[in-house]
Amino acid sequence: MIENSQKIENILERMGETVIATTETVETLAAKMENLVEQVQEQEQQIQQQGYQIFALSESIQTLVDSQTESREQLTQLTYLIHTLVNSLNPQE
Repeated sequence: MIENSQKIENILERMGETVIATTETVETLAAKMENLVEQVQEQEQQIQQQGYQIFALSESIQTLVDSQTESREQLTQLTYLIHTLVNSLNPQE
């Protein structure tokens, strides 16, 4: 009977150690999972911030294109006026 009690005690001890080891493993995995969730959230924020930056950049490029178009139109008008002035200063032959 003592031998059976010792076997049962050993089995219960091993079961207890297994439960403790499993609990520690689950806690470690939970901590790692929390860390991964935090990293994913940080990456989401970075991606969102990059989206805002891309939008601002595209708006700036559009403004630049509009300015360039306006400048080109003014240059065309100026060129026409200069041609007109030169033609008016040169006597027609």
